[in-house]
Amino acid sequence: MTRQFSLAGLLRLRHLQQDQAAGDLAVANARLRAAATRIDETRAALEHLPISATGADTLYAIAAARASSRSMLAELAALDAVAQQGVVDAQREFESRKSAAVSLEKLEGRHGDLAAAEDLHAEQTIIDEIASTGWHRRLGDERAGTASSGTGAPTGEKR
Repeated sequence: MTRQFSLAGLLRLRHLQQDQAAGDLAVANARLRAAATRIDETRAALEHLPISATGADTLYAIAAARASSRSMLAELAALDAVAQQGVVDAQREFESRKSAAVSLEKLEGRHGDLAAAEDLHAEQTIIDEIASTGWHRRLGDERAGTASSGTGAPTGEKR
């Protein structure tokens, strides 16, 4: 008896897009966590480098390792910044998709309320019709009963 929400297909599409954006956000967050983990692991590995140099060659090797490590940490920091920007972009996209879905969900809710009101109105109309028909029947039966008793018997009045 209720009408189908005419934008139900679009609402399903918006929900699918929202789910996709949520998945993309989860992937971006995983990349950010992975980048942070790599930075932490690299820093932990650098703490265990030998500090004391036994000769000039060792000193040059330690200096080269530290320069390389500094460069690697800078690259990891840049990768971390890219991952953070990816999370921001994915979050913005998710919020946009969610907003689009929410507006359609509100329309669907209003449609449901309107359909329920129409159903209640139709039911009330039927109930009123049933009650009216019964009232008219009783009124007709009462009139028929009084009319038959008044027309067939003579009264004592003179005309």
